[in-house]
Order: sequence, then structure tokens, then C-alpha cells
Amino acid sequence: MPLFEGVVSGLTAGILMGLISHAGFKAGIFTSSILIIDGMFAQQRAGLKYNEQEAILFGIPIHLFTSVSFGLAYAVLISILKLELVNVLLIALYVFMLWLSMLFVALPIAGQGFLGRRLGPVTWLEQLALHIVYGIGLWGALYFF
Repeated sequence: MPLFEGVVSGLTAGILMGLISHAGFKAGIFTSSILIIDGMFAQQRAGLKYNEQEAILFGIPIHLFTSVSFGLAYAVLISILKLELVNVLLIALYVFMLWLSMLFVALPIAGQGFLGRRLGPVTWLEQLALHIVYGIGLWGALYFF
């Protein structure tokens, strides 16, 4: 079972996604940073007052943990189904499902509203772009192995 590949590929993709998300936010290209969203969620659950620097510090390990989890889940699922690990269509389908779960589950649970509307009207599109980046990172890292 390709567990190592799933973990490292998920981590690689998560780093790429997190860097682009936060850099895009700081440059004014994106209306939000996935690192801040994850960190704000942790701050809210811990009963802490919002602080951007602390949100980023909380958000980095949360984002990387979830990214590794999704990379590992992909590898395990593909292994169980006995499918080809490095398959662009399978990776695209998997990442599409991750994007939908982000819009309909994760963002609402994090307090950002349905489709992340509290973050802005194009959050769904920003998240699509970031999930495409995650998919490319996942594919690239898996291809490398």
C-alpha cells in the first residue's frame, strides 16, 4: 500500500496550496487565506479572540495535517480499489470532491457560510483555483515517486 507516497504527496500539495493561498491573499488576489480560515476555526473553538498572526500559526499545522490526511486517504482509497495511483482523471475527480466538501461542509462548519459567502462572493472560485493547485501538487508528487 502506497502510504508513504500518500503522506508525502499530500504534504507537498498542501504546502503548495497554502503558500499560494496566503500569498494570493496578501497580494490582494484572493479575499481569504486558507491558513487564516483554518486558524480562525481553531481560535473560535478554543474560545480565543481573533488575532491574524496567531490564526496563521494555528492554521499552518491544521492545514498541513488535513492536506496529509487527504493525500493519505487518496492513496488508501486507490489501493483498496486497486486502481492506478498516478492517474490524472482519478486525481481530478478526487480533488473535485474535496472542493465540493470544502464549499458545502468545511467552510460552513468553520463559520464562513454556505460556499464561503462570508469571505466574499467569489470564494467558491478561489477555492476551485486552490484545489486545482492541490491536485497538481498531488499529481506531481505522486508522479515523482
